[in-house]
Amino acid sequence: MSRKIELLAPGGDVEAIKAAIVAGANAVYCGLDTFNARNRASNLSLDELNGVIRLAHEYGCEVFLTLNVVLLEYEIKSICKLLNQLVNTKLDGIIVQDLGLFDLVKKHFPSLDVHASTQLTTHNEGQIKFLSKIGATRVNLSRELNLPEIKMLTEVAHDHDVLTEVFVHGALCIAFSGQCYSSSVSVGNSGNRGRCSQACRDEYEITDAGNKYPLNLKDNSAYYDLPELVDAKVDSLKVEGRIKGAHYVYTVVDTWRKQIDSFVENGLLIEDDSNLHKVFNRDFTNSFLKGNLTKDMFIDNPRDNSVNYAVDKAASETDSISVVQIQEVTDNLYSSKNELGKEMREKIEFLDIRKTALTLSFSAKIGQPFIVSVISDTETFTVQSASILAAAGEKAITQELLEKRFKSVKSAIHSLEKYDFEQLDAGLSIPLKELSALKDEIEFILNGSMKVIKHVDVPALLKHPKVNETPTLSILIADVEDLHLCDVTEADVYFKLPESFKKRCNKYIDILAANPRLIPWFPAVLIGKDYDEAVRVLEEVKPERIVTNNTGIAYKAYEMGIEWVAGPFMNTTNSHALITLKEELNCAGAFISNEINKGQIRHITRPENFKLFYSIYHPILMMTSRQCFFQRTVGCNKPSIEAGCMLKCEKATTITNVKGISFAVDKQKGGYPSIYNHEQFLNHDAVKDFSGLFDEFFIDLTNIGAGSKEVQDKVELIKHFEGLINGVEGSQQQLDSLVEVRTNAQYVQGL
Repeated sequence: MSRKIELLAPGGDVEAIKAAIVAGANAVYCGLDTFNARNRASNLSLDELNGVIRLAHEYGCEVFLTLNVVLLEYEIKSICKLLNQLVNTKLDGIIVQDLGLFDLVKKHFPSLDVHASTQLTTHNEGQIKFLSKIGATRVNLSRELNLPEIKMLTEVAHDHDVLTEVFVHGALCIAFSGQCYSSSVSVGNSGNRGRCSQACRDEYEITDAGNKYPLNLKDNSAYYDLPELVDAKVDSLKVEGRIKGAHYVYTVVDTWRKQIDSFVENGLLIEDDSNLHKVFNRDFTNSFLKGNLTKDMFIDNPRDNSVNYAVDKAASETDSISVVQIQEVTDNLYSSKNELGKEMREKIEFLDIRKTALTLSFSAKIGQPFIVSVISDTETFTVQSASILAAAGEKAITQELLEKRFKSVKSAIHSLEKYDFEQLDAGLSIPLKELSALKDEIEFILNGSMKVIKHVDVPALLKHPKVNETPTLSILIADVEDLHLCDVTEADVYFKLPESFKKRCNKYIDILAANPRLIPWFPAVLIGKDYDEAVRVLEEVKPERIVTNNTGIAYKAYEMGIEWVAGPFMNTTNSHALITLKEELNCAGAFISNEINKGQIRHITRPENFKLFYSIYHPILMMTSRQCFFQRTVGCNKPSIEAGCMLKCEKATTITNVKGISFAVDKQKGGYPSIYNHEQFLNHDAVKDFSGLFDEFFIDLTNIGAGSKEVQDKVELIKHFEGLINGVEGSQQQLDSLVEVRTNAQYVQGL
C-alpha cells in the first residue's frame, strides 16, 4: 500500500506534542494562546511553536496551527500581525473557521496553507467546492457523516485538489460543529470562540426515559474501521484531544500508529484495543461512521469510564466479582497506566525545543572582505562583503555600530546570544548598505535558505454606502398556512425549506412556483440526498434571489448566477468575511451573526453594493443534531433513527437542567432534532442603534422552537415591527407586551 495515511494528533501543550511525535504521529495540530478553539488547553507561545516545528520536522512530523475561531472586527490588526510572524516559520498549515481569514491569507499571506476547520460544518459536495474556491487545501469533514458519505465527499475533494480529514478518536459533540450555540446562549461562552462550557455534558432533571445526562454521547473510536477509511481514500485520520494531557496523547497515538502500521504492512488489524480503554474515555461508539444512530451512542455518565470498563470486563470473565477483586482490577489498571506514562516520559525526556544559541564573530582586516561567522552548537557558516575594507575617515566600523546593525537578526529557531570582536581591527570601513546585505544573507541562511518575507501592512477597507437608504423589514415563514401574511405587508417574505426532502417530491417546487413572491431560505445542514433535492429546487424554480445558511447551496447559486444572501448561521462577524463572500462567490448580502454585540457590530464595513441584514426577532437555536434527542428524554420505541424519522417525526418536549433552567426540544417534519432557549430573541435596540448600518431587519415568524409557548398573532407582530422600523410611537411597548418571554442578552454580552 503506497498511499500515505496521515495520523494527525492533538497537542494542547509542549509535552503532549512531544508525546505525539515519539508515539508516531505524522502531524500534530496545536494552538497559540490566542485565536484558537480550545482555550482550555495550555496552548503555546510563539517561541514554543517555533521550537515545536523544528523538533517535529526532525522526526518527519508536520505541524498545523489552529486559528479556528470567528474573528471580530477589532482583531483584524492582531491576526495580521500574527500572520506576518507565521509566514516566516516552517509551519505546515493553519486551521481556519472564519471566512475572513481566507481573504487575508489569499491576498497577503499566500505562502500559508489553509485547512478548513470542523467548525465549518462540511457535509456536502457543494461545500467542498465552496472551500476550494476560497482557498482551502484540506477540509475536516463533519463528524456526523457515515462511511459512504465520506467516500463520496473525498472523491469530490480530490477532484478539486483538496485533502480530507476525518476524526477517528476522541470526544463527540452531539451538535453539528459550528452550529452549536448552547454555551453561548446559556453562559455567554461561545463554541465559535473556543470557550465551549460543554452544556451537553450537564446534568438534567431525570427524564421520562430515566436519564440524568440525556445529551451525553460516548466517545468516538474508529479503531476497527480503518479498512473502510482507507478504502474511502481519506487522507488524514485525526485524533481529538487538545485539552488532554501527554499521557493520553501518547497512549492513543501509539495504539493507532501500531494499528495503521499493521494494516499497511500486512493487511491485518490488531484486535486488542485495551490501551485505548486505559486513558480517559466515556466508552466508545462508531455509530456515526456506521450510520447506525442508536440509543447505545449515549452514556449516562460524562466522566472517565476506564475503571468501569476494566471492572465490567473482569466481571464478564467470572460468575461474580468481589469488592476485593474490584480493588485488584482497579490497582492493576492504574499500574498499567503508570507503566505507559513511564514509557512516554523516558522517550520525551531529552527532546528539546529551546532556540539554538548563536554567536556572531566579526573579522575586519584591511585589504580583505568584511567577514561574519555565524556559530552555534549545530552549525557554522560565514558570509562576506563584496567590497574590500579600506582605511576609514570618521565613519569607521565599531563594535557599537555592529551590535546596532545585527542585534535584530531574525530567526524563528535561533537566539543571538553574544558577539566576538577579537578579529575586528579598528579604523576600517565599508558601505553601510553592505552590512545590511550581510544581515539579510544571514537571515536567509538561518531561514533554511528561504527568503524572509517582509512585513505586510493590510490596508484599511473603504467604507461604502448602504444599498437601502431606509431599512426595510423581512419575514420568514415555513408553512403554507402563513401565506396570507404576504397580503398584510410589503416586506420581503422568505420561505424556510426543510433539512430533509422526500426524494423526487415536488412539494416545495410547487409552493415556490405558485407563489413567486416567496424567497427560498435554505437551512445550514443538507446531507446526501437532501442536498441533491435542495439543488433540484434551485434548478427547477430558478429563483431570482435566495437566502442560504449552507455554503454548498451558496456555491450552486453562484454557479447558476442566482443572487444569494448569506444567512445568520454562516456565523459572519467581520468585514473580511463579507469580502470573501462578495469577491469569491458574488454574494449580494449577509446576515451579521447574532452572537456579537453592539460594540462588535459597530465597525463592520460592507463591500460595495452589498446589503447587511440583522435578525431582531427569532427563536434562539442552541443546537442541532443528527442524533435523536427523544430517545433519552421522552423515549422512543424505535431502536435507531430510520430513514423516515426526519420526514415524519414532529415531537416536542422540555428538558430542565439541575440549575432549574429549561430548554425546548423540538423536531419539525423534515427537520433535524433541535434544542432552543426558553426565551425568544427580541432586540428593538438594534433598530435604534443601527438603522444607519443595516439594510434590512428580519423577523422569524415560523413556529419552530416555540415548544409549549403560546403562538403569537403574526399579523399584529408584523404591524408593530413595521411601526418600530418606521419610528411609530408605542410600537416597542406593544412588542414587549406581545413577547413576554424574551431576551437580547447576546446583543449585550457579545463574543
